[in-house]
Amino acid sequence: MIIELSLAEIREVTGYAAACGRSALAIFERERPEDPRPWDAINAAQDFADGGRRTKTLRDRAWGAQRAAHEARDAGKAAASEAALAALAAAGAAFLHPLAKAAQVKHILGSAAHAARAFELAAQENPAGEASHMAQTPIRPHPVVVDVLKRYPAAPTGGGRVGELVRQLDASLRQAE
Repeated sequence: MIIELSLAEIREVTGYAAACGRSALAIFERERPEDPRPWDAINAAQDFADGGRRTKTLRDRAWGAQRAAHEARDAGKAAASEAALAALAAAGAAFLHPLAKAAQVKHILGSAAHAARAFELAAQENPAGEASHMAQTPIRPHPVVVDVLKRYPAAPTGGGRVGELVRQLDASLRQAE
């Protein structure tokens, strides 16, 4: 089944995802200040949200953020890795498909969930630092984002802690209003 989805709606979803990913980038920067790849992905996502085109550059920036996440993880920096994954997910939001599949919910909420996980891990690493992202700085999506979300099936099972966060946020947004 195909879902009706306009380019303007995809831009709104991507703008939300970029805002969520941006909120966690300080965690990445503390550990890897010399690595601009997550910022590059967020900026590319925001450029698309602001009216730019979906180009190969947007995908390349997403893959760069993914490589940054893997390198941070391999260096034992789990919170920084999740922050970079939030940037990857923000760039990936621009490629939301109009397929009525639960997996598409991760394109809408993945950046928020990875950012939340980054804040959770940072709080574990430094209990005096960040609190849970969901509680600390909830970024409320524009009603258009919630409307788009509600066209899709509920978030899928699995995905570990990030999957749990996606499902929590999904349920919360669907019940709002």
